[in-house]
Amino acid sequence: MEGTVEGCLGFLYDLLVVVCVGLLLLQVVEGRSVWWLVLLLVSGVTLSYLVHSSALKVGLVSVLCSVIHYLGREGVTLPTQSKAVLITGCDSGFGHDLAKCLDRAGMRVFAGVLDELSPGALELKRAESPNLTVLQLDITNSSQITQARQYIKSQTSETGLWALVNNAGVLGYMCDGEILPIKMYKKCLDVNFIGNVEMTQVFLPLIRQSKGRLISIASMAGEVPFPGFAGYGASKAALISFSGAMRQELSRWGVKVIIIQPGGFKTNILGSREQWSRAQEDVLSGLSPEVMASYGEEYIRSMQQRLLHMSSVSSADTRPFLEDLKHAILSPRPKAFYYPGASAWALPLLYRHCPTSLSDRILSQMYMSSDPQPAEIMNSCAC
Repeated sequence: MEGTVEGCLGFLYDLLVVVCVGLLLLQVVEGRSVWWLVLLLVSGVTLSYLVHSSALKVGLVSVLCSVIHYLGREGVTLPTQSKAVLITGCDSGFGHDLAKCLDRAGMRVFAGVLDELSPGALELKRAESPNLTVLQLDITNSSQITQARQYIKSQTSETGLWALVNNAGVLGYMCDGEILPIKMYKKCLDVNFIGNVEMTQVFLPLIRQSKGRLISIASMAGEVPFPGFAGYGASKAALISFSGAMRQELSRWGVKVIIIQPGGFKTNILGSREQWSRAQEDVLSGLSPEVMASYGEEYIRSMQQRLLHMSSVSSADTRPFLEDLKHAILSPRPKAFYYPGASAWALPLLYRHCPTSLSDRILSQMYMSSDPQPAEIMNSCAC
């Protein structure tokens, strides 16, 4: 029996070595250094002579195989010449930085902006790069979408559009779902979901032509139900579900669909104090006397503190996001999901695998612990 087990382990070890060699040869063909092949050969010989336990050798080669596979995904990129990308929401934040990053990488960049006269749009125009074009593109305006498509098709008639990055999005306002005005729910859905769907439908013929990529910037809030993000999270959850269905449907065309779920980065999506104040007044003016009595004006006005806290703990370094986007756009084998930034993978993992009561308690502690209580709860506690 022991001999049979050793024989099976020996066979498994040989098989894993063959898999490793195959992976490395594939990487050499794709342009990676031949030194990776040398590394495997040296590692294999070392294991064979220094490690006598078949089980340990199988374990070590399995780890080595995983490392080689991971490095192989990261290292090779496609040529950027003749590849065109359309990015929405380039006035500021992720879209603005990505447009400049891909322009420097040598891609033909069409940067869609909500306002051609915004500071961010004017900055992109001043770059005077022959590969970067700023387009007026409100993704809730069908006429502007059609005009953008006609222009991009005229510029990419032979190659098609390599990638569409659905980046434009709005947060709305951060407050309890019961008191968030319906018009803010509708705006989140119009921009974060319906606008992205229309952009996808209009530009997919150009993407199919190049067998390119459809990339959607989602959010952790689309997978994890954070307190205060009912409207925003619902719209991003719809986008994630839509993108997942499209990933399967478009695979037969050779089109890859990719979802980016970034962590906390400091972008303009949080809005300004002036925007918060206007949204706060919309909330206060739209509540019935009954709901106003339950929550109280003090509690509603405290919502701005959540936004201030989020802004203070968010990272201003967008490099992890840009690196993942470049990989998603230019890797021969992009991932289906990317999680750039702090906690981007940890909080979804917590929500997926912890008991609901525990994850709810943790998330509430993270996002609601510093809030004052609604007036009705405060009054009942005082009694």
